[in-house]
Amino acid sequence: MNYPTSTRAPHDAGRKLAWTTAFALLAMAVMAPLALYGVLGSLIVPGDPTATVANITESEGLFRAAITAFLVVIVLDLFIAWALYRLLRSVNSDLSLLTAWLRVAFAAVFASALIGLVDAAQLVGGAEESGLAAEQIQAQVMTSLASFDNGWIGVGLSIFAFHLFGLGYLLVKSVNAPAWLGALLVIAGGGYLVDGVGKILVPDYTWTIGMFTFVGEAVLIGWVFWRAVKGFAPEPGDSTERLAEPAAVQPAPVAS
Repeated sequence: MNYPTSTRAPHDAGRKLAWTTAFALLAMAVMAPLALYGVLGSLIVPGDPTATVANITESEGLFRAAITAFLVVIVLDLFIAWALYRLLRSVNSDLSLLTAWLRVAFAAVFASALIGLVDAAQLVGGAEESGLAAEQIQAQVMTSLASFDNGWIGVGLSIFAFHLFGLGYLLVKSVNAPAWLGALLVIAGGGYLVDGVGKILVPDYTWTIGMFTFVGEAVLIGWVFWRAVKGFAPEPGDSTERLAEPAAVQPAPVAS
């Protein structure tokens, strides 16, 4: 009889999952800024409830599309949390799992904060049936928008910062990533942590340090694409089940 034997090279491990993860990260990198800065940034006028409600009313479909984009980003975040755990668990299984759960926690906080945008959309869309005065609707819309900001920046980004700290450490220790990439992610996490804690501790906090320290996240996308092409070398002391594409099968020679 012939028995199948695997001829898979170690560098093929995880390539298929890396491709999916890279495209998921790229999709997030496109959708999130477009929704946050391209849509919300153009519709919301800080300190001007009248103009803000007028803008949302005029572009209600676009506003709701931004909410939908955020919802897709949340789902992608959950997938990426799992995928990065699978790709990096051979470096440090416990830390990789904790890092994944921190990203899941961030996604949960982001989803909760997103309710503020849904409330704002419902208030604007149902303004005529609500029986509320224009000033009341404007006040409630601005409150809902502020709740969204406070939730995803103040709480969400603070949690996400620790995810990046863990991810950065894992990449520093990995033989498959340059140490400077891990350092860039730690720096990105530091920027988000300052913004998050600043939102909580400082009244009317308006700094956006994360916009200047996010470079590591962009480079991470390129690194995952690179590893999808080149594959992953075995990590020292790795005893976990190896991720791989379906193994090539060749018949073993039959003993005569």
